[in-house]
Amino acid sequence: MRLTVLPFALPAALALSGCATIAPADDAPTTGRTLLFADEFDGTSLDRSKWQVIGPDFWVNNEQQAYVDRPDVLEVRNGSLVLTPRYAPGVDTIERRKADFIAGRIESKGKFDFTYGRAEARIRMPDAVGVWPAFWLLGNGPWPSTGEIDIMEYVGEKDWIGVAMHGPKYSGETPFVDRFYFPPGEDATGWHVYAAEWKKDSVEFYIDDRLTYRVTRPMVEHYGNWVFDNPEHVIVNFALGGAYPVKNNTAKQPYPGLPLATAERIKRGELSMEVDWVRVYAPR
Repeated sequence: MRLTVLPFALPAALALSGCATIAPADDAPTTGRTLLFADEFDGTSLDRSKWQVIGPDFWVNNEQQAYVDRPDVLEVRNGSLVLTPRYAPGVDTIERRKADFIAGRIESKGKFDFTYGRAEARIRMPDAVGVWPAFWLLGNGPWPSTGEIDIMEYVGEKDWIGVAMHGPKYSGETPFVDRFYFPPGEDATGWHVYAAEWKKDSVEFYIDDRLTYRVTRPMVEHYGNWVFDNPEHVIVNFALGGAYPVKNNTAKQPYPGLPLATAERIKRGELSMEVDWVRVYAPR
């Protein structure tokens, strides 16, 4: 997923199910294609001509962090974007939330969006139950009327990642979700390329160029309108706890979905999501 809702709404969480079958790799998926957008994170600071940084007023899914624009949670170093949540009680000014943690979220909204093509990013995650990093696409209208494509989201169980699609009448507990279980010798703490091939009548999900899941227009139209025919922007974020992790672990107090052991590791600054690059290509 990324289970997106209007600010301050707290919807039911997703429950991913099933296990993806690994299909053969797509031969040279980007060879000869036009590169529409790229950030290689090779500098020393975030390129704000490509990204906006989300601030603390944004809140969804009962997540346990406030987003802030600070270099200790969002930095570019050693050729990667590094998102590091921090324990910072007292920083959050939203009375209804009063989060003890801060974290980072960037979006290309207002700077870059696209309709159809291949979006991919090379990412590695920490081994920590209850974290909720994600890489995804979102339409520019009221959620979910213009669609959401979740290319990668992770709740800290390193043997699998999830994907999902959301739209009108198939959002929240959407039927279009899938888990990919890594084969022996691999897990989410290693570097992997997560991609979505967005076409006029389908969306295909890939990990390291292996097709793992496909959603088609006829599948979607069994439930509601196909709304994946309008521009969407790119999002990378590191959330903590909240609706989706709650569905996958038993942590309830003091942080829903975020076990105390993980909270302690955040306090020590041990957990980061690293993004080597993000790229978007035009359709074939």
